[in-house]
Amino acid sequence: MENLIWIFVSALLINNFTLAYFLGLCPFLGVSGKLVTAFRLGLANIFVMLITGACTFVLNTWVLPYAPYLRLISFIIVIASSVQFVEMAVKKLSPELFKALGIFLPLITTNCAILGLALFTTNKGYGFVEGMIYALGAGAGVTLALVLLAGIREETRILNIPNVIKGTALNLIIAGIISMAFMGFAGLFST
Repeated sequence: MENLIWIFVSALLINNFTLAYFLGLCPFLGVSGKLVTAFRLGLANIFVMLITGACTFVLNTWVLPYAPYLRLISFIIVIASSVQFVEMAVKKLSPELFKALGIFLPLITTNCAILGLALFTTNKGYGFVEGMIYALGAGAGVTLALVLLAGIREETRILNIPNVIKGTALNLIIAGIISMAFMGFAGLFST
């Protein structure tokens, strides 16, 4: 049980996909304009990562030992199909969220954080439960990064900021500061 908690905390805070590995930066910078939209995209990311984690285990256990050269292509197919499923569900259940996410929902397909999850889970040799905890922690970490940046971006709209750093420059500065703050967790939880 302690190992599972460590896997979750590590993926959430210490080895955060967005803030430590710099994976998934396109939605991180593109969708983090509004807090609600960022949170909902984060939930969609968690869902896709959980599906990817489960499918990765199945593929690694029963298919890929016999055809290891299909590893990357099979992961991409799993990610694309699970994102398509999420897109159809969001379009049916919440049309306003579907419009708010716009192009960024299909971009989850090319989100390198999800492919990174499949590859990292494979390389670490996680079983099913460990892989699912890792996927949940990684998805929660991406969501946390999205929500933190979105919250700070919403607050900066009311501030008097020089025109030189408004927009993308300010977003990158904020992202860098958040990333440095998360580096502190590595020292806090070291064994």
